[in-house]
Amino acid sequence: HMLASILQSAGYKTGLYTSPHLKEFTERIKINGVEVSESYVVAFTNRIMKSIETIRPSFFEITVAMAFDYFALNQVDVAVIEVGLGGRLDSTNVIIPEVSVITNIGFDHMDILGNTLEEIAGEKAGIIKNHVPVVISQRQKEIESVFITRANGNQSPIYFADDTYRAEFTEHGTAINLFKNTSTFLLDVDLQLKGKYQCKNLPGVLKTIDILNEKGWTISINHIQKGLEQVIDQTGLKGRWQILAQKPYTVCDTAHNLDGVREILDQIRQHPHQELYIIWGMVKDKSRVEILSLLPKDACYFFCQASIPRALDAEILQQDATQHGLHGEVIRSVNDALRKARERAGEEDMIYIGGSTFVVAELDEI
Repeated sequence: HMLASILQSAGYKTGLYTSPHLKEFTERIKINGVEVSESYVVAFTNRIMKSIETIRPSFFEITVAMAFDYFALNQVDVAVIEVGLGGRLDSTNVIIPEVSVITNIGFDHMDILGNTLEEIAGEKAGIIKNHVPVVISQRQKEIESVFITRANGNQSPIYFADDTYRAEFTEHGTAINLFKNTSTFLLDVDLQLKGKYQCKNLPGVLKTIDILNEKGWTISINHIQKGLEQVIDQTGLKGRWQILAQKPYTVCDTAHNLDGVREILDQIRQHPHQELYIIWGMVKDKSRVEILSLLPKDACYFFCQASIPRALDAEILQQDATQHGLHGEVIRSVNDALRKARERAGEEDMIYIGGSTFVVAELDEI
């Protein structure tokens, strides 16, 4: 979303493909922040129905084909394509991009991608193409060799972005400072995305822009600043440390794996508050023992569940949470839980909603 917003700010007609959606399917496919129309989705599906019956592609594969068709039809200048899962075998991986980007690697989708960081990194490295530059957002010592070996084998220039760029939130956490090598790059950028974990994503964004400029694109420092400061306005991104209210401070985030939850909990600790209320739901196929063991024991919990088959039953979640010293009540609807939390919370308290993308998606307020 940050890359798309910067490219859009530079005047390029920019396609953006992401998954999953939160509210509407059409969120997955956008041009300059405008969602694909429902009429196009219906027309495309009808047009390829015979192929669907013959090939029997997955839902995700159909959606990727739809995005590529839509971008071609509308003659975008550039498209930012988010990989669905892994990389090597992902249907987005049929393209030859201008540049490949891989963010920091954590444990997620281990049933498909592997049980070690090296195995997961190997799947992610599958998007590295012959002679196409690759940007790794964060140098992780235990897996950097996976990317270097793959890049060398494909004669692909490789860049570890955090060797060049660094991002820091200001003391009050309202703006961000960006540094290039030992010099100041941009100060007091009012980044619309307030999650502190964006400091790990920003070096990858900035290094990718450097490479695009080297390839002949025209993206100035002013375009970068505008793109970052208007990323939500220009792309419609939802659910990333999204602030719903100030008193009590109420925030939601779609973080759902171990690394993401760690980042969130760190930011919760840093934000001044008296009592902490956490509205929490998970899906069945995520390992929850380690995540539940991380959650603060002094918070008041409301255990909920999304209205999807994958959702973990809120009663089971409560039982598991109790074994980890977490206490609260079951309120299955996330919106009912939020209303209850607001009834109890004072102005100086904090309410956090998360645990699953699908829980956040069901909030009426986003």
